[in-house]
Amino acid sequence: MGYALRHAQFSFMDGFSGYNQIRMAEKDKLKTTFTTMWGTFCYRVMPFGLKNAGATYQRAMVTLFHDMMHKEVEVYVDDMIAKSKEGEDHLVNLKRLFDHLKEYKLRLNQAKCTFGARSDSC
Repeated sequence: MGYALRHAQFSFMDGFSGYNQIRMAEKDKLKTTFTTMWGTFCYRVMPFGLKNAGATYQRAMVTLFHDMMHKEVEVYVDDMIAKSKEGEDHLVNLKRLFDHLKEYKLRLNQAKCTFGARSDSC
């Protein structure tokens, strides 16, 4: 909980079907080929369960949010925390985070998001 120190307000967000929002590289699609009675298929997006899917998703999130990481945002796989030292800054930080999400066409699971939680430790 080190990220909570010296921060007054938090928003907790969950990426909607996180792994499935990452497109497979063309060269890697063949590696996901599988055959069924209806034909041969491959994944166009990263499926859950691939050996390095978690690390790949985490690396993508760190890359996309590099300018906010450990300052206004913490990311752990498909969970995100926006944090602000002053309550007034929180909406600004959320706007930046949402701009990143929109730019990279990433979606949140609204049912698993909590916005504007306050810390009593400050």
